[in-house]
Amino acid sequence: MRREARTRRDNRSTSMATAPRSALVVEDDPHIRELVCLHLGLEGFDCQSVDTGTGGLAMLNERTFDVVVLDLMLPGVDGVAICRAMRRHGPNRRTPVLMLTARREESDTVLGLDSGADDYVTKPFGVRELVARVNALTRRAHAVDESPERAIALHGIELDPARRSVKVRGAAVEMTRQEFSLLYVLASHPGIVFSRERLLAKVWHGEAFVTERSVDTLVKRIRRKIEANPSEPQVLLTVWGDGYRFADA
Repeated sequence: MRREARTRRDNRSTSMATAPRSALVVEDDPHIRELVCLHLGLEGFDCQSVDTGTGGLAMLNERTFDVVVLDLMLPGVDGVAICRAMRRHGPNRRTPVLMLTARREESDTVLGLDSGADDYVTKPFGVRELVARVNALTRRAHAVDESPERAIALHGIELDPARRSVKVRGAAVEMTRQEFSLLYVLASHPGIVFSRERLLAKVWHGEAFVTERSVDTLVKRIRRKIEANPSEPQVLLTVWGDGYRFADA
């Protein structure tokens, strides 16, 4: 009896320690929505889904998710508007976003990433690829949250990894996990040039699904938040032909 009681306690402890990750899928195509939720469920996600942008915004304001799979083209409120609203306010300001798009034009990809999405997949997509990207986003988010690195104060910018907080000239600035991670990598090595390939390895941890364009888009987003004049950056600098560096200390 004691052994059975101990086993039940151990099982309850394990269950609590391995609570399912939560995912929100905002997609108006019922077949794609059901397929994505089915496979995320098989990966251990507690998957919620909604078929409109308005419904997606409502759910994003109600509770926090570990990842959001967001269609770019939605009736009413589209994915870009939802992503931008997420990043401005609410409990999911820092939640990773995987954008789905039916179009392959580079402008659509850049628009999605520039709105605050962390990654994208074009339709039609392979389910295994989508699941792999979702898992990669949640792993990276967890890695940043667990970061034990030191706080940095340089050029009017304060970075605190323990709180994952950013202040620019004394004012708090909201950043996504990837924005914070890339800025921290550069700010913790002022004056050192990082190639795009090296930043991909450090921020995206060598994932095969991202390209150098992802680095450029992320830098552009960060500059809007930290530079007095993003078109003439003084802190996050481009080293033409090589990559990026944070201004010397």
